[in-house]
Amino acid sequence: MAAAGPRSSLRGALCRQLLLTLVVFSLACEACKNVKFNIPSQLEADKLVGRVNLKECLRSADLIHSSDPDFRVQDDGSVYTASAVLLSGEKRSFAIRLSDTKKQTQREIMVLLERQKKVLRKRHTNETVLRRSKRRWAPIPCSMQENSLGPFPLFLQQVQSDAAQHYTIFYSISGPGVDQEPLNLFFIEKDTGNLFCTRAVDREEYDVFDLIAYASTPDGYSADLPLPLPIRVEDENDNRPIFTEAVYNFEVPESSRLGTTVGVVCATDRDEPDTMHTRLKYSIVEQTPRSPGLFSVHPSTGVITTVSPYLDREVKDKYSLIMKVQDMDGQFFGLMNTATCIITVKDSNDNLPTFRQNAYEASVEENTVDVEILRIPIDDKDLINTANWRANFTILKGNENGHFKISTDKETNEGVLCVVKPLNYEENQKVVLEIGVNNEVPFTRDAALRVTTMNRALVTVHVKDQDEGPECSPAVQYVQIKENSAVGSKMNGYKAHDPENRTSSGIRYKILHDPKGWITINEISGSIQTSKTLDREAATPRNDLYNITVLALDQDGRSCTGTLAVNIEDVNDNPPEILQNYLVICKPKMEYTDISAVDPDEPINGAPFYFVLADTSPAVNRIWTLTRVNDTAARLSYQKNAEFQEYYVPVTVKDRAGQSATKILRVNLCDCTHPSQCRATARSAGVTLGKWAILAILLGIALLFSVLLTLVCGVFSAKKRKGFPEDLAQQNLIISNTEAPGDDKVCSANGFMTQTVNNSSQGLCGTIGSGVKNGGQETIEMIKGGHQTLESCRAAVQHHTLESCRGGPVETDNSRHTYSEWYSFTQPRLGEKLHLCNQDEDRMPSQDYVLTYNYEGRGSPAGSVGCCSEKQEEDGLDFLNNLEAKFTALAETCTKR
Repeated sequence: MAAAGPRSSLRGALCRQLLLTLVVFSLACEACKNVKFNIPSQLEADKLVGRVNLKECLRSADLIHSSDPDFRVQDDGSVYTASAVLLSGEKRSFAIRLSDTKKQTQREIMVLLERQKKVLRKRHTNETVLRRSKRRWAPIPCSMQENSLGPFPLFLQQVQSDAAQHYTIFYSISGPGVDQEPLNLFFIEKDTGNLFCTRAVDREEYDVFDLIAYASTPDGYSADLPLPLPIRVEDENDNRPIFTEAVYNFEVPESSRLGTTVGVVCATDRDEPDTMHTRLKYSIVEQTPRSPGLFSVHPSTGVITTVSPYLDREVKDKYSLIMKVQDMDGQFFGLMNTATCIITVKDSNDNLPTFRQNAYEASVEENTVDVEILRIPIDDKDLINTANWRANFTILKGNENGHFKISTDKETNEGVLCVVKPLNYEENQKVVLEIGVNNEVPFTRDAALRVTTMNRALVTVHVKDQDEGPECSPAVQYVQIKENSAVGSKMNGYKAHDPENRTSSGIRYKILHDPKGWITINEISGSIQTSKTLDREAATPRNDLYNITVLALDQDGRSCTGTLAVNIEDVNDNPPEILQNYLVICKPKMEYTDISAVDPDEPINGAPFYFVLADTSPAVNRIWTLTRVNDTAARLSYQKNAEFQEYYVPVTVKDRAGQSATKILRVNLCDCTHPSQCRATARSAGVTLGKWAILAILLGIALLFSVLLTLVCGVFSAKKRKGFPEDLAQQNLIISNTEAPGDDKVCSANGFMTQTVNNSSQGLCGTIGSGVKNGGQETIEMIKGGHQTLESCRAAVQHHTLESCRGGPVETDNSRHTYSEWYSFTQPRLGEKLHLCNQDEDRMPSQDYVLTYNYEGRGSPAGSVGCCSEKQEEDGLDFLNNLEAKFTALAETCTKR
């Protein structure tokens, strides 16, 4: 299957010329595979006949020509008619000759042209169309012009299948432009395979159409595989280039160097990339102001640069450029567009600040400080209120003593000259200053001009005389006094003078501040004498000068102050002192301990120190030894046979001048692993009471005696009472000799009444105590007699009756006993009885044992009271006021006469 289509140019003349230039090669021409094309009987000029695979015949061919001048062959193997051809016979043939001039090789392809015949032959059902594994039809490059004017439908190319030589073949297509958007743009003739376009196409919308061609028999059998058929839309220059912005805004510093980049303009073109249609060229159409030309643009990149170094913001601060872009590489027929470019010239420091005059004068009184004496204006053409305009003043000469300072007024840009240190008329009546000025940022002109980048002016300052007071100069004066000098020792003191006559006459002196009050000053002469003994070690700070503030006054009351620095010369009046008092040595882990000493005197009277044992007794020397460690420390060691105990070791230390001191060290030779263990023991054993602690103890003892006295008085007053208060009968169980039932009482099963006194549960059947509160002292009334023993109650328990506990008449003694007597009497008995009460009949422990009672004539309406035998209450006997009726029978038994 092959394809044929229109071409835009003729190459017939070229083919004829090539035939004239053929050379005869020495090698014989070899024939390649023949090619056959089916064509109509009549063909117009520039019609595609078919395509020949030239590479299979001779790949290195560099010369191609046709033996028939009516046909021309292109480099890709396409065969076109060079002129109108009429196929008179059934067949026509010609040769395509391929030549390789370098290798002197030649090949030949025979092309057979047959007139196309339509044979409407149907394929039988059992007949199969022969298919080759390799595709027999291939797409021929096909294109159409963008925005074509027609006529429509416009013929594009013809699609043919080899199977059409034997069968009737119908052609069809699908894809974009057929059955996909844009619909119905292409169609193919069913019988001939001619492909047509129905309307113009915009390449910017569709640049290629990938169609699929099909060849099938009338019964629907596919005679060939589907053929991809791409149709490329040839671009037409129908789109103008467009700038990315309508107005560009750029900035460039003034005085920029030649070739400084200002900015970049950019345009886009929708036409096909990498073609002349999108090859853009930039240019500057117009500059405002027109002269001089200061900018240029690169034609391909659109980069705008400066072409002159004379951009001056002070002359013109803004320029406008009309930029043009044109496609077709700027050719006159190319499409174009324009944009505006605004270039702002930024200010730079290209103008020096200048003084309005070269010399200035000012005056100031002596001893005046922090006063403004002169304002110096300047001129600067740079942009106002920028770093290029703001001035920076400097005093270049004449201010070596630092009397002046110059600053800049931010509002007016003036230089403000001030006096910051008092001037002295007697020393200098006139000061000449050299003032320089520049800007906050460096000057931007060429380096050759930077030598003169500072404008200068002279300022003459006249100092006015002033009648001034005494002058304390120098402010600090020094004197040396030996430590421990005798009281009243005199020496030179402080001297002030009158600056007018440079003398000290008429000046009086007074001490304003003396830290220790050691010095007095002579009011007339200023000499000093000691009023106390000077102690260098007591001065603060030590080893520094002892400063005294002195006031000097003239006859008019004007004054000045100065400092008299006294250097106290040290004498060796202090022995060295051992720092340690108590030492702990863990034996045998520690074999020694170090001691050190300090001397408050000067180093010349201090170290090195000499340590010796002060006690020469054999007991000390046998155990302890001292060895030198350094100039201020020694090592105290013990013998291995030393016992664990605390020792008192006297040690003498002596300085280099012979001053010595002895100190007794407490050394604890302890059996420990760390000294902190023995120190803790020593601290607990060595606690002493201070005077406030002793006073607190005495007050506590006095308070205790007062409480005891109150208790004794309460006991004696209670013995004088004749009976119980009426309300006490309601709070305690009392013995009732009446047969009538009384109040409900509570008695434990073992015959003891439960009562809480001082958190102890105590009570007896037959021995009953009642508590009486009297002034905070609690006493117990106990009835003596009724010698009920534990055995009698125990027998009663064994026989399940309380008869043995009832007993007969009991002789009572109404005497009262103290709580301690009552407690000593009841405590052992109470413990024994409680032990028995917690046992059952088999002498086994029982926490809630209910005692059974013999039948006494009728059943008791009350339940068991065994759970109440051990009841403990924290609120005394108040629970007896709320007992239920079930306790009535038990109470009667316990109180039976």
